[in-house]
Amino acid sequence: MTLEELTAKYIKSCEKAVAEVKLAQDIVVLDEDKIKSIIESAKQYLSDAKYYQNKNQLEKSLASVAYCEGLLDALRLLGMVEFTWPHIKERQ
Repeated sequence: MTLEELTAKYIKSCEKAVAEVKLAQDIVVLDEDKIKSIIESAKQYLSDAKYYQNKNQLEKSLASVAYCEGLLDALRLLGMVEFTWPHIKERQ
């Protein structure tokens, strides 16, 4: 898989996750505003990734989308948001 293909794959995956993300029911540690702030940071990283992709700066794009994915995954793993990655569904 080329860097361009990999970048496009990760951006598409994050776009879907960001569109689907919602707060989990039983948030204990962080308050809702802090979680929403982290989600907004993830959206900004996704926006940066698309910007760099359009500028053909694929290394920066991939790094940005990886940050987005990391923030979303961290929130998901902590049970603070709910969504599924498209590539996980495809394997099942």
